[in-house]
Amino acid sequence: MKKFVTALALAGVLATGATAVLAQQNVIEARKDLMKANGQQSGVLTRMARGTDPFDAAKAKAAFDALANTYAKFPTVFPESSKDGDTRAMAAIWTDRPKFDAEIAKAAKNVADNRDKGSASLDGLKQAVAVIGQDCGTCHESFRKPR
Repeated sequence: MKKFVTALALAGVLATGATAVLAQQNVIEARKDLMKANGQQSGVLTRMARGTDPFDAAKAKAAFDALANTYAKFPTVFPESSKDGDTRAMAAIWTDRPKFDAEIAKAAKNVADNRDKGSASLDGLKQAVAVIGQDCGTCHESFRKPR
């Protein structure tokens, strides 16, 4: 009986460890998915701003809405438990969390502040893309490992 209880306890510990690893990988995958979606939406806006694609107010608004949704989720996909694994996230995210959180908040505010202007006209979109692109670059330089 004692061996059975010990084996059961060991199985529980192993299952808990496996669950923690899986949860860590899931949040990293969720983070990657959000970053990929952000890149796709930024691409939609950039192509319109550069004239590669024609300006389309509805598509621009949809891209801004998607970016806003992504920024709202960012704080949840960088828990302390996800700093190790298959990720390009730098340790600075966790060692200087206030700066990281401030960058996310700034980018989210800039998306919200530029949504109407960027959806209204090509000139407005060009201005909005410049601001949002700078936010992306600043965050990536400070908090993302290079390839």
